[in-house]
Amino acid sequence: MEILKRVIVKSLFIIFPAAILSYIYIEPQKVPLGILLGGLFGLFNLRQLSRNVTGLVGSERATFKLVFLSMTRLMVLFAAIFLLIYYRIVNVFGLLFGLTVIFALILIEGARVSKTQ
Repeated sequence: MEILKRVIVKSLFIIFPAAILSYIYIEPQKVPLGILLGGLFGLFNLRQLSRNVTGLVGSERATFKLVFLSMTRLMVLFAAIFLLIYYRIVNVFGLLFGLTVIFALILIEGARVSKTQ
């Protein structure tokens, strides 16, 4: 949970300014919304993954539950992203930018924690 909190705090300092700058300089509607939703989807995915792992450790049926919950979460995430892109509500590059920022922060924080242990 420590990594999750640090990723959330650091992502706020990157995602919101990037959305504001894209609103001012690039496009006022689709790109900032894509950046914000991409970051939100990345944080939601990380939060649910950490909840699944911590809640199911020590259970006999943890493997089946973990696989089922992970697949369900990924299908919902895929459906939401597909609908947003299909109906042209968000820009694809903004969405990818938001997801990439969260993914990079997860890698950076994970590397930082692994160095301390």
